[in-house]
Amino acid sequence: MSDAAKATSTLAQFLTNPGPEHLEAINRVISYLYHTRFLALTYRPRRSDDDEAVTLFSDASFADNPDRKSSEGYICTIFGGPVDWRAGKQRTVTTSTTEAELLAISEAARTMSMWKRLFEAIRFDPKHELAIRCDNQQTIRLLIKEAPQLRTKLRHVDIHHHWLRQEVQAGRILIRWTETKNMAADGLTKLLPRQKHTEFIQLMGMEDIGNLLD
Repeated sequence: MSDAAKATSTLAQFLTNPGPEHLEAINRVISYLYHTRFLALTYRPRRSDDDEAVTLFSDASFADNPDRKSSEGYICTIFGGPVDWRAGKQRTVTTSTTEAELLAISEAARTMSMWKRLFEAIRFDPKHELAIRCDNQQTIRLLIKEAPQLRTKLRHVDIHHHWLRQEVQAGRILIRWTETKNMAADGLTKLLPRQKHTEFIQLMGMEDIGNLLD
């Protein structure tokens, strides 16, 4: 499930040589999944014209791994419930939060392109433009301003940056800012304390349906 994606992604890095601490962490994840087994993905119709049917959030946590690679994640929701998500570690080391966010948005943008093609194939019209939501204003400014401002010696970051700018400037990808407290992908990039994790679950539209199963 999406609420355990970050934990399972982190543990998956130690599949080939797990130690006692990893086995203990696995047991904690299993215990969590058991105690939250009645959490269900919920989907609801749009309440108003401002309530978007499809939302996609992208986030990154800069250099948070021991090898200094950043964590990234995205989540796509349809009618309030998650249908697609990813929590993982970026393949290369970046030198700033902005670079990490750019790589994360690039991954989310490719996912958005896939969903657009699917919607066209099944003739589903969400009634609004699809946009990627990001909580880093500096990254958004780099993509929407006419003159590029990013200077990096990392070739892969530069390529992703120019591709994203090309798509944003052409209007094929929309980037919108969202407050960090409303960033639904936050729990896919970092392990959250209990209260923040509860808020993360609510942002994903997950509800306890245990009372319906009695």
